[in-house]
Amino acid sequence: MASEQLQKLFTHLEEIITWRIKNPSEDFNAGAPKFSINDHKGFPLGNYISAAELTHQEVVLLLMALLPKLEPALLKQVYLEFPNDILFDFCFPSDNGRLFHPTVQAVQHILGGDRISERLNVLDYFNPDSTLIRQEVVVCSGSGHEHLLSNGLINVHQEFFNTMILGRELLPKMSGDFPAEQLHTRRSWSDLILPQDTLDELQSIESWYTSSRILMEDWDMQKKLKPGFRVLFYGDPGTGKTLAASLLGKYTGRPVFRVDVSMLVSKYIGETEKQLSKLFEKAENKNWILFFDEADAIFGKRTNVRDAHDKYANQEVSYLLQRIETFSGLIILASNFKNNMDQAFTRRFHSCIKFSNPKHEERLRIWQQNLPRQLQLEEINLEYIARRYELTGSNIMNVIQDVSLKTIASGEPDYKVGLEMLLESIKKEYVKEDKIFI
Repeated sequence: MASEQLQKLFTHLEEIITWRIKNPSEDFNAGAPKFSINDHKGFPLGNYISAAELTHQEVVLLLMALLPKLEPALLKQVYLEFPNDILFDFCFPSDNGRLFHPTVQAVQHILGGDRISERLNVLDYFNPDSTLIRQEVVVCSGSGHEHLLSNGLINVHQEFFNTMILGRELLPKMSGDFPAEQLHTRRSWSDLILPQDTLDELQSIESWYTSSRILMEDWDMQKKLKPGFRVLFYGDPGTGKTLAASLLGKYTGRPVFRVDVSMLVSKYIGETEKQLSKLFEKAENKNWILFFDEADAIFGKRTNVRDAHDKYANQEVSYLLQRIETFSGLIILASNFKNNMDQAFTRRFHSCIKFSNPKHEERLRIWQQNLPRQLQLEEINLEYIARRYELTGSNIMNVIQDVSLKTIASGEPDYKVGLEMLLESIKKEYVKEDKIFI
């Protein structure tokens, strides 16, 4: 079914190209064969065209960019019928000369004909702010009026092609253009040992995914409520904030991307906003979860304006506030201290969840659930250890790893762990955090 609907779109493109060859001076809006999105709904590409509200010109540009991957012979077929048309002077021949590749100039000619002003207007569709370029759908040899190569080849981004045509999502890797890494976990909710009320708050976020569509669409609340869901995790390092974000993604079936704040923040004015804008554009309408660890580095309190740096820093915070409010997905901000966050942000969070240091009962459960069964504890009272040494879950896991490696390296066949070895590893965690070990 989808292949038939795709063919209809390319049949329309062929009609447009043929019309332009026969009518080089005619205005596109007035004379080109008409296009109705209602005739092309019900499959991914048609639904995207409708949802993005593409103009007829943008549809033609998109179809031209899809030619190399879907209909590489279409331009050749038209050429055989009209071998002397100027259009093919604007196309780029393949290495063997048997096919033509679409270029920016070819799109200019199809949409603008021999009208100079209209051909110049077509360049706006290659501007960084245009829909197809901003959403990284169409790629070409350059973008923007200053850098665009008029004879540059055009194509569609591979990620768009995989999603819209092949039906599988290709998730991005961390790079300068996408400063975030995907989080994975093999753990379950039972491995996240927190007070029950905290766990209840976390698991209630899942209900947003299952209920938000009914609330916003069926109940028509999108006019009254802002899109998306915004959550603040706050508490000491090692208390489970990252694991909680990973589990939310695992149990809702959504990719979780931990944003590298250090790659976003720039000393140059306007660069931080630009990087964030690219990130949000990439993630919009993707059902991804964005997890900003140490978020107070960019979502921190605004300051009194003493110089130009303070002024622009405050503008960054204001921009972020506006941008997260319009994001349609789930955003999780993590901070060690709630008070570090600007109040304008905290007022707009749907949920603020505190991750407390585990009490001795919780510490005992962490010890019991995570110690390898192969270890033989000699004269070690875990109840006493859990009560005596105030460690976070992350600290405890570090201790378990340390004693396990030491035991394996010792070569002892029974993997015995004595109290002295365990206390030595606990002491290392205390020293790392400048805490007094007694």
